[in-house]
Amino acid sequence: MMKQYSDLEYLRLTRWQKFVYKLLSFFSAIPLAIGHFFANIGGWIKKGVTAVADEFKDIGTTFIHGDWKTKVSYVVMGFGNLARGQILRGLLFLVFEIVFIIYMITAGGYWMSMLPSLGKLGPSQEYNAVLDTYTTVYNDNSFKILLYGVLTIFFIIALVYTWRLNVKQNKLAEQILKSGKKLKSDKDDLRSMVDEQFYKTLLALPLTGILVFTVLPIIFMILVAFTNYDGTHNGYSNNLFTWVGLTNFNTLFSWQSAGGGQSYSATFGEILAWTLMWAFLATFTNYFLGMFVAMMINKKGIRLKKMWRTILVMTIAIPQFISLLYVSKMFARNGLINLTLLDWGWIKQPLPFWEDPTWARVTVVLINIWIGIPHLMLIATGILMNIPADLYESARIDGANAWQQYSKITLPYMLFITGPYLLTSFTGNMNNFNVIYLLTGGAPTNPAASGAAGSVGYTDLLITWLFKITTGAESQYYLASVVGIMVFVVVAFISLVVYNVLPSIKNEEDFQ
Repeated sequence: MMKQYSDLEYLRLTRWQKFVYKLLSFFSAIPLAIGHFFANIGGWIKKGVTAVADEFKDIGTTFIHGDWKTKVSYVVMGFGNLARGQILRGLLFLVFEIVFIIYMITAGGYWMSMLPSLGKLGPSQEYNAVLDTYTTVYNDNSFKILLYGVLTIFFIIALVYTWRLNVKQNKLAEQILKSGKKLKSDKDDLRSMVDEQFYKTLLALPLTGILVFTVLPIIFMILVAFTNYDGTHNGYSNNLFTWVGLTNFNTLFSWQSAGGGQSYSATFGEILAWTLMWAFLATFTNYFLGMFVAMMINKKGIRLKKMWRTILVMTIAIPQFISLLYVSKMFARNGLINLTLLDWGWIKQPLPFWEDPTWARVTVVLINIWIGIPHLMLIATGILMNIPADLYESARIDGANAWQQYSKITLPYMLFITGPYLLTSFTGNMNNFNVIYLLTGGAPTNPAASGAAGSVGYTDLLITWLFKITTGAESQYYLASVVGIMVFVVVAFISLVVYNVLPSIKNEEDFQ
């Protein structure tokens, strides 16, 4: 257990001791946060079970003590509302139930029945008497079965939620009538939708869009990880794909050799290590250098400040597809950089910017600095201009030099304000596809990992490796899905842990 200093003991520490203490405090807080998370899992499960039990108890109690209108509403949704004069509410419940029944009869039942097998009959050759030849007949479609099966499950969950809301509405209506009050009319409901309940009306469409276009694809991707969906089993024109359980996870985390090279597990670990290293370097080099550039431009006496900012922002204005491809050619073996250095006689042979693993990794980090500094410069400029000038004036009167002003005023203020930004920047750099793919394409190739899916390179991030796995004739979508899940787990874990130890989250009032 790390010793905790009091405020007085902390002030007596030297500058180096304070830095070490802060660093150790940060890393010691991470295991505590992890332990706190796992310690609360049991409580969350208990609360969840209790909540479900309470819901079932309330459903039973409502049925037993409810009138005949409420009892009928358990089968015919909205009947109680219609019988009590709330036509609009009743029709909404009833129409939803009718649509659900029609959907399940016409399509939903089929998708649910085929979901366990993902299809039984693949494409076949059948004789066509009109054409007098054999033609391909496409039968079951595994892709559609999985997609629409998940969508049907969403629809069933929506029905259960709506049915429960229908029961609650009947219970509430009975209570209101027993108290001698009147129920809300249709006009009152419509007025409420554009007044006190307007936020629900406003959020209905965006929430539906999030469920359909974000949550559904995520669940679909997760389920693909448990199938053999690939280029030869696309579920339609080729073979059907089926459920394979945890086989794909065993493949990724197996230490057995992959096609004569290193194992998938070793390849994944190597790429993950470089991804984390890249994210750390790309985030903090841009952060501190961008802050330094902003401080230099904002310094009193610097002329043509708008011009310097404009020049730096040019790297943002030019699309990366153009600028990064151009820079990639500049650093090639026969590119402008090597040819110029050879002409000047500074080197005797071309520098291996993209051929040597270390050179390639260092080069992409340096080029990313050129891309990232303008963003941080703009952000830091706005923050620096809001630091009270009185703080610097007081520090100068007390005899503080430039470094002391930076370390005691500027840096703490910047870190406090931009803490959440640093976290999002770190996670964004873990998935920074453009820089790596447009500069190196993952090169140079890693021969030891040649047996793994995709052409694995030394500069490949998890996101670029995932892209390679899903392209080509032998696309392994199932393995890409597993990698995608692991990327999510790593990013979510880092984000949750760091977010909960950020000073700007724990001590929001410090800079109020």
